[in-house]
Amino acid sequence: MKLGIINSAFGQAGVDTATGLQHIARIGFDCVDIFTEAMTITPAEKQLVLDACRKNNLPIVSLPVVAAGLIDFNEPVREFHVQRCKAFIGLAAAWEAKNILLVLGEYIWQREVIPPAEQWRWAIETCRDLGDYADQKKIDIALELEPFRLSLLNSVTAMARFVDECDHPRVRANIDISHLVLADTSPIDLVTLKGKAIHVHISDCDGKVHGDLPPGRGVVKFEPYLQAIKELEINGVVSIELEYSPDPSHIVEWVEEAYRETARLMELTGLRG
Repeated sequence: MKLGIINSAFGQAGVDTATGLQHIARIGFDCVDIFTEAMTITPAEKQLVLDACRKNNLPIVSLPVVAAGLIDFNEPVREFHVQRCKAFIGLAAAWEAKNILLVLGEYIWQREVIPPAEQWRWAIETCRDLGDYADQKKIDIALELEPFRLSLLNSVTAMARFVDECDHPRVRANIDISHLVLADTSPIDLVTLKGKAIHVHISDCDGKVHGDLPPGRGVVKFEPYLQAIKELEINGVVSIELEYSPDPSHIVEWVEEAYRETARLMELTGLRG
């Protein structure tokens, strides 16, 4: 697998897009995931990203998008978010990326007002629609497993069930290692996602709350998860996800540390290649 990073690590620290991409290439990453907003990105910014990635030999792999409205109980809201996600799919195709990384969101009102089965059904319907459009563009959809109690996809069991019921070749799973830890998921449980996962996120946490720290800064024991991921034989990317650095003035050192430790772990498990 290749080693990448979501460029929002630099963007959240106030580093402009081109400079952030230059750092990512210099540090040694194989590729990059681009965090943006497909509905409002300007033609100039689109070209800037494309030119910077080509100049730095940095292929774009994934575009993360949070679209909680795909499971909203209002049909016009769902339709808007379908169109928004299609804009991300189109942008991913224009940048020759592999997938969009889709976060579906949570059940509302503690699952007490809207029947949970209805929100699940809306998610299946919208994801099938997106899968059809993605197939036209030759883009995959990687669904994020979120470790929160009311998240629609908060376990490997729920993820596997959703992918099976959606039954679309373009709709697959993302594996986020720190999210698995927070969801009390054992590495051996990842066999459930055999043939269903196409992308991986890696970050650390304190074992209690969402962290997105450089590996080694928290409590996650990465080697068993990486070995389990290796056994899934995913032809994809392990992307580092760093959010909200505690010291933005040292974001370069923060990313360099994350790169070194992740590269070491991937080398240790024979995963990078």
